[in-house]
Amino acid sequence: MTPRALRRIPLNTAASIVFVLAVFPVYWMVLTAFKRTSDIQAETPVFLPASLTLDHFAHAVEADGFWLFWRNSLLVTAGCVLLALVVALGAAFAVARMRWRGRRGFVLMVFIAQVAPWEALLIPMYVIARDADLLDRLGTLTLIYFMVTLPFTIVTLRSFLAAVPAELEEAAQVDGCTRAEAFRRVTLPLLAPGLMATSLFGFITAWNEFAFANMLIIKNQDDRTLPVWLSSFSNVFGTDWGATMAASTLFALPVLILFLVLQGRVAAGMTGGAVKG
Repeated sequence: MTPRALRRIPLNTAASIVFVLAVFPVYWMVLTAFKRTSDIQAETPVFLPASLTLDHFAHAVEADGFWLFWRNSLLVTAGCVLLALVVALGAAFAVARMRWRGRRGFVLMVFIAQVAPWEALLIPMYVIARDADLLDRLGTLTLIYFMVTLPFTIVTLRSFLAAVPAELEEAAQVDGCTRAEAFRRVTLPLLAPGLMATSLFGFITAWNEFAFANMLIIKNQDDRTLPVWLSSFSNVFGTDWGATMAASTLFALPVLILFLVLQGRVAAGMTGGAVKG
């Protein structure tokens, strides 16, 4: 064995351990969703069940409110992502292409907002929503998720815009395009990796968020989102783990599918946003 191969053994071992620790909970969730109730309740864990069932998925889909809360989560997530992209594009363009007093301070505040812990905003946001009579509204959740994802979106798109030569837009303007047309026809297509990366980040953040949704949706239970609904997925005999895991698996599918579809562009977007600027 070569010295290089020997040096890679600890790295490969550490990577394998991290991979197992990260993947095993997901594997157990999916496996439990397909297990029969007797295997789930067995004293000895069953890693390879003799038979599988789809009964838990049927129970989850037929449960009261599943499709309603699925719709709520989708509306909030889509609204958050679209708002963040539109506002961040304008802010990133102003920071990367224009020179104005206070630009450095604005960028600094965006970075501070990005690193601030979301949990620290729970109580202030609740007080503001309560005093403004905005509790129990999906629109409030959408605005909060938009606020949480906006700093990351601005920083990433600013990095991509800074990497696109301004001369391309100037050449388009010389050919007769307005500044807005030059941006739309020349620069915007080049920002596709950054748009994909930030969209996926915003989607995952809003789709999985629990704390704000649990605190701000109190009385109107029909406005709950899927994570909040999953936390209360139980019956008079206790938690139905099979149906809960089946619902969790269905809940994770949109993110998984979206990531698989956008995988190449997302990887380029994350890398570009990290090293350019």
